[in-house]
Amino acid sequence: QVQLVESGGGLVQAGDSLRLSCAASGRTFGVYNMAWFRQAPGKEREFVSAINWSGGNTYYADSVKGRFTVSRDSAKNTVFLQMNTLKPEDTAVYYCAAGKFTLFVKNRQNYDYWGQGTQVTVSS
Repeated sequence: QVQLVESGGGLVQAGDSLRLSCAASGRTFGVYNMAWFRQAPGKEREFVSAINWSGGNTYYADSVKGRFTVSRDSAKNTVFLQMNTLKPEDTAVYYCAAGKFTLFVKNRQNYDYWGQGTQVTVSS
């Protein structure tokens, strides 16, 4: 069992920055990948970013490349999502996810554990 807790969401204006955090606890030894997904009202949950825990390889959706950066702090069992140059279309609930090894990091079906989500709202 793995527990994930997100934090860092908020209300900002377009062009501002936020840093999201996801703290993992429990039996995390089997976790290979951690990811961020987001879901806007009326839309499906979509992939944002992922990081391989051991190797540190990172992955990004095209919509956030160059603006978002995912990183990890192994000592704290925490992953971060630095979000810069935020746009109104970034508005969504952001979810942290964790899963075992997979080559298909963008598929939400490959993640076994999910946080409760943190709201990010970007005004125009």
